[in-house]
Order: sequence, then C-alpha cells, then structure tokens
Amino acid sequence: MNEQKIPVTVLSGYLGAGKTTILNHVLNHRHGLRVAVIVNDLSEVNIDAGLVKDGGGLSRTEEKLVEMSNGCICCTLREDLLREVEKLAMENRFDYILIESTGVSEPVPVAQTFTYIDEDQGVDLSRFCRLDCMVTVVDANRFWHDFSSGETLLERRQAVNEDDTRDVVDLLIDQIEFCDVLILNKCDMVAEEDLEELEQVLRKLQPRARLIRTVQGKVDPAEILNTGLFDFEKASQSAGWIRELENGFHTPETEEYGISSFVYERIRPFHPGRLMEWMEDWPVEIVRAKGIMWLATRNDYAQSISQAGPSIRFGPAGYWVAALSEEERREILQEEAELARDWDPAYGDRVNKVVFIGIDMDKDKLIASLDRCLLSDEEMNEDWSDFPDEFPNVGEMAAERPGR
Repeated sequence: MNEQKIPVTVLSGYLGAGKTTILNHVLNHRHGLRVAVIVNDLSEVNIDAGLVKDGGGLSRTEEKLVEMSNGCICCTLREDLLREVEKLAMENRFDYILIESTGVSEPVPVAQTFTYIDEDQGVDLSRFCRLDCMVTVVDANRFWHDFSSGETLLERRQAVNEDDTRDVVDLLIDQIEFCDVLILNKCDMVAEEDLEELEQVLRKLQPRARLIRTVQGKVDPAEILNTGLFDFEKASQSAGWIRELENGFHTPETEEYGISSFVYERIRPFHPGRLMEWMEDWPVEIVRAKGIMWLATRNDYAQSISQAGPSIRFGPAGYWVAALSEEERREILQEEAELARDWDPAYGDRVNKVVFIGIDMDKDKLIASLDRCLLSDEEMNEDWSDFPDEFPNVGEMAAERPGR
C-alpha cells in the first residue's frame, strides 16, 4: 500500500438539499481522479446510489460504489463505514474517497470516525486516510421552512428509529456549525435579496466555512476535493456562538439585513419563574442562542441553553467549580488561569453567559427584558430555594452532589 493517505470528503446536509446532484456533478468533472464513492441512505432501496450510477460518473474499472442502506453512518452503520473505508484503502486502487452521508446524520460523529481509533473494532482509519473536507449542503429554497417548522424527524417519518427524538432544526444547525465548506444550493429558486440575507445568517452561524452558491449542484470539484481544509479542533470551534463567546466583547460589524449578535453576561442568577415566562414568549427575532445560565434554585450546577428556531433545549451542564470541594476547586483553578482570572469573590465561576444571534434584534430591549428576569437586590437576600422552579431536569444531577 502507498504511504500516502487517501483523502476523504464527506457530504452532509438535510434530506433534499441536493447532495446526490452535487456528487454526480463532481464525478462527471473529476479530471481523471479514481474515486471510490460510499452512499449512505436510510431507505431499503438505495435510491441515491441508483442516481449516482445513472449519473455516469462511475467507471467499473476505476471506481467503486458502496451502498450502505437502512442505517446512518453516524450511528448504526458506523462499524460498516469503518470496515468499508479500511477495505477501500487497502485495495490501493483509489485516489479519493467521497462519502454522501444520509440527510439525517450529524457530521461530528462521522468526522470522529476518521480522527480517532475505534478500539471496539480495532480500526484506525487515520493510518489509511485523511479527512480532507467536511461539506454541508443547504437548500436555499427550503431553509427557512425547515428551520421554523417546529417538527421532529419522527413526525416527518425521517427518524433513524423510534428513539430518535431530534428536531429538524437542531439537525440543520448541527450540520451548519461543523463544516469546512457550506454549499448554498438551489440559488436560482430564491430572490437575490432573500439569498443575500440567508447568506449573512449562515455566515453568522458559521463564520469559518467557505460559502459557495450553486445552482443544480454545479460546484467546481476543486472547491471540495483535495482542499486540505479539515482540522478537527478548528471545525469543533467554528460555530458563530463559540467565536462570539471567545472574543469576550463584540465589535459591531456592518449589520446588513439587520443580522447581528451579542453576548449577554451577568453575575447574578435568574429567577426561575420570570425566566420561564420569558422563554415561553421567546422573541421571534432570535435565530440562535447558546450558552450557560445560572438559576437561583439550582445554585450548584450550571444550566445549558441551546435554541435554534422553535427548538429550545435546557438542562444541567455540569457543576460550577465554586460548588466543588475546596481541594477540587484549588486544583482546577491552578490549571485554568482564565477561570482564576474571572473568578468572582462572592460567586466564583457562576455566571449567565449567552450568545444571541438574530435578525432585527433590539439589543437594548432584549437585555433589559433579560435583566428583569434576574433576582432583584431584595431577592438576593432571600432563601433562593423557596422560588418556584418549573424547569425540567431539576433532579438529574442532584443524586451525586459534590463533596463539601
């Protein structure tokens, strides 16, 4: 086998975004590259693989099409993917491996398959391959419809199994926030002004990725093959909300189309009742929110908030360092200079820190409305455990309380 590792590009994107059309186009314009293609589909009959064959981009002597049906490469078919890629690499006949993942797969587990050794299977794909590029395809025409639908994959009969309770919008966001290249497809079906607004939103959600507009999936293969773009660490930190939190402050950019973002940060806990009321009437102009919240009634552990469109996920994120035993606390603070630097003398690392990304947001009004949900000076001196708390997951971490 050649010492050189085979590069791999993975195409992700929600069902119907145009992944197969892009795959066919690339195969028909690959300039002599010997490409092995893995098509992953959830249906019994692998329609996508049929389309690839019909597209004429596969030569019997040079290419190989592997069909993986009835599962998803990020979960049930991960073992199959590992074995299949290893087998293709060992054949030493291909210059490139192109994977079209199912429309309901999340990109991170797929990337991990190529980045880490699978000890259960004894397969280390990084010996044979290098992940070159994670591509996410977005349907410009249907994006806002899917984003705001409020539907689950189960309701759309697109779930991997009956335990798959994911919302459509959460999947869309997962695919957008972890990629190297964002292909905005079907651009001919959307007015230029709407397209520009969507593009600005996508750039806000994912500032690192290259953004390419396409019509009928016609992308230059050089944009997604042999790019050298993939870096797991960088991809993991590329979401707009992470960039926003890391900056610590926000320099206002030209807020074209009213698209903006800000970080809400307060060292004072939320009153659970008032915060619940605020969240039940979630401002429609907020497209994406992500961060950590401090609830007065749950003083030992932080709460994670993750919102995309109509989907809001809220629950325990882990213990505040300030809630740990003195020994554990001292150890962590010695290791993490940044945490020690921001340590509050009264409340330690407890803080509300949430990124908001939206369209036509009235920042001052939103901040004022959130400030009203914080404990008042008077409430700060009351017994916080007496406040009514109707948020879910209240007991999830209570079983293992930290040492005092």
